[in-house]
Amino acid sequence: MQDILEAIMAAEGSGQPERELAGLAGLPVPESYRGVVVRAEDTRMFDGMATRDKDPRKALHLQEVPTPELGPGEALVAVMASAINYNTVWTSIFEPLPTFKFLQRYGRLSELTRRHDLPYHVVGSDAAGVVLRTGPGVTKWKAGDEVVAHCLSVELEDAAGHDDTMLDPQQRIWGFETNFGGLAELAVVKANQLMPKPRHLSWEEAASPGLVNSTAYRQLVSHHGANMKQGDVVLIWGASGGLGGYATQMALNGGAIPVCVVSSPEKAELCRKMGAELVIDRAAEGFRFWKDEETQDPDEWRRFGERIRELTGGEDPDIVFEHPGRETFGASVYVAKRGGTIVTCASTSGYQHQYDNRYLWMHLKRIVGSHFANYHEAWQANRLVALGQIHPTVSKTYSLEQTGQAAYEVHRNAHQGKVGVRCLAPTDGLGVRDTELRARHETAINRFRGH
Repeated sequence: MQDILEAIMAAEGSGQPERELAGLAGLPVPESYRGVVVRAEDTRMFDGMATRDKDPRKALHLQEVPTPELGPGEALVAVMASAINYNTVWTSIFEPLPTFKFLQRYGRLSELTRRHDLPYHVVGSDAAGVVLRTGPGVTKWKAGDEVVAHCLSVELEDAAGHDDTMLDPQQRIWGFETNFGGLAELAVVKANQLMPKPRHLSWEEAASPGLVNSTAYRQLVSHHGANMKQGDVVLIWGASGGLGGYATQMALNGGAIPVCVVSSPEKAELCRKMGAELVIDRAAEGFRFWKDEETQDPDEWRRFGERIRELTGGEDPDIVFEHPGRETFGASVYVAKRGGTIVTCASTSGYQHQYDNRYLWMHLKRIVGSHFANYHEAWQANRLVALGQIHPTVSKTYSLEQTGQAAYEVHRNAHQGKVGVRCLAPTDGLGVRDTELRARHETAINRFRGH
């Protein structure tokens, strides 16, 4: 592994990094590597505990694991950096169910997929790094290519997946519903997960957008989501967070008008730094959408809607960008404009949503479910990053050994934007190839740092 890292580091400051990295093809593949895992033997360790009290640091372990054989259409990537997503938090606390159920189901599919059904699960659904090897049938990528990986793993043997790969019955999220994920020194991906690494970003910056940026793109921009257009008023919950930070940028970049909902003055300031003018600090303004565990408060929905109209000059949201779920969903359905769209991709505050259906059916609103993104959508979202139109939201980074702490902070919502993890990269700031483009966007690239 050290030889691989030295070969990648040789590209730093080189006038021809591609030539330096091409030498990776001649290096042997290590028989094992270090990966962050959860273990099947630990799945009951948090039984009886409240979700908020479950500690990812107790379940995530860094250990040596055997390097799997590559199958057709796959690639082995030396991972320089990865990032924390909520699916890694869910995996680490074994909610809503242990991910070993996913691995067992995948393992039954074929002789090849049986590799994934192991008593340990290498987690992580983001990665930036360098291709080491490709399996049979891969022609687009070669050893030495600098890449980022999106997290859609799909078999594409069913007809249903060929209009939209997210509808394929064998669609899975890599590193969550499959093994050999990105929080590791090596990762196994399908070649159609790979995309070019944005040349002006460091490894940890390039690793951070993948899952959340692609998810926000499908939710807002794609015709599979809300099909956002210029001038749309877009209500964005958690607008400075992992998902919301990209949704805010997507809205601004696409000519829409974001109304950013946050929970602190610091988060409100981050939204303004991104260029958003309409911000609601729900904590400071005391919005409480539930009277108790069982009863929502429609008066608070109305007060929230009135506040949105104050900011927009009397307009209701064309689109509500939903991901908190239970806590906010009733309010989201209420405040969306007549004929508007509530598009949801997650339920971080609870999966059981309640809303007053009168405001949906009588006002002809739509609820759209959105899950990650297909390859085309992920590629387009990555292209926006590569062009410098959408920027990473990395606030802090941790070493691979500190992944448990990184996941703990995300679980406790003690973070802003995205939390990065250095895998093989020894320090932040490595991997930048286009210094001129970076210089033009340096302030935007670093605006979440230190928060």
